[in-house]
Amino acid sequence: MTSRERVLAALQHREPDKVPLDLGGHQTGIHVRAYKKLAEHLKLNEPITVMDPVQQLARPSERVLQFLGIDTRYVWGGMFDPPAVLTEVKPGFWGFKDGFGVVWAMPGARPGEGLYCDIVEHPLADVPYDELDGYPWPSGHAPAAVKGLREYALKIRNETPYALVSGISGVVFEICWYMRGLRQFYIDMMEDERYLGAQLEHTFRYWTEYLDDFLHEVGDLLDVICIGDDLAMQSGPIFPPEVYRSLVKPYHKRLCEFIRHRTSAKIHYHSCGSVIEYLDDLIEIGVDIINPVQIAARGMEPARLKKRFGDRIVFWGGGIDTQHTFPRGTPSEVKAEVARNLSAFKPGGGYVFTSVHNIQADVPLPNLLAFWESAWEHR
Repeated sequence: MTSRERVLAALQHREPDKVPLDLGGHQTGIHVRAYKKLAEHLKLNEPITVMDPVQQLARPSERVLQFLGIDTRYVWGGMFDPPAVLTEVKPGFWGFKDGFGVVWAMPGARPGEGLYCDIVEHPLADVPYDELDGYPWPSGHAPAAVKGLREYALKIRNETPYALVSGISGVVFEICWYMRGLRQFYIDMMEDERYLGAQLEHTFRYWTEYLDDFLHEVGDLLDVICIGDDLAMQSGPIFPPEVYRSLVKPYHKRLCEFIRHRTSAKIHYHSCGSVIEYLDDLIEIGVDIINPVQIAARGMEPARLKKRFGDRIVFWGGGIDTQHTFPRGTPSEVKAEVARNLSAFKPGGGYVFTSVHNIQADVPLPNLLAFWESAWEHR
């Protein structure tokens, strides 16, 4: 099979010749420090670009993707823009302000000393409800961000064997707490639903505007489109499922319907944590794929997930626990866990292999190599 045929077979719950491999886009990618270890090992003399300044994810080069045998290639709005530059947003903190007015930064004497950017300013923290509509909400329409995407996507489709996947979009409710602050977001959810509802309307509008432009350019060429909002922590949902179903799920459903009218690509939903209580909801609204399959979270054991949901949703991730085994295990332990997880997920198709979320900065090179060697052997 070609890479694209392999991915499409997996997405259709058919067994491909071997399990497809992925290295992620803006989700389930690789931290720039881990990527540098791999690039140095391969003796690559190439510039390294940070494609996501918040998570500090590297943009893998074509040589790295080919060396690892990755079956996917990514396209996203703004992919041809210059890399983000971190400036000093407050003494000792380097970062940037995003389009929603959220300020992200990392500590350090100079840019890049930290591992990630965290939120250091929530622009709606003290803004009352009656001033929400007057806030300078961004437009999702950005012609410059989609310029050149169709040519790039056509080249992938016509000149390479790879499946085409989008960068992540549709982050509808997370942006609400980014702007409001998590504590106040929870208070709004329980005591002032109109505030959260107004925010959701604005963020939903933004993403439909963005997706309208993006899918106009590449919707007919995509195999997978990625959306996502983190619904869970490691022990379970981040808020009561009934609250999700009444306040947030309707927006997720509308978003999936909006996408379905513009592309036949499979919908890939990203949420960390123990999402097992939400999988029926996501399947119901039209989600085809769940990522990153956090196997160390409560109730997220591979065999259990595969048995209960394996014929209804594709698992994309779950290759290895990136919190424990990957950074702290031995190479032999890494190989053994990869083999176990592949054994659980791959029967009957419906599986794309990669790690549980991003490959982090503290993963030793021997473990990184063992991870891929085991995948190649057992896929």
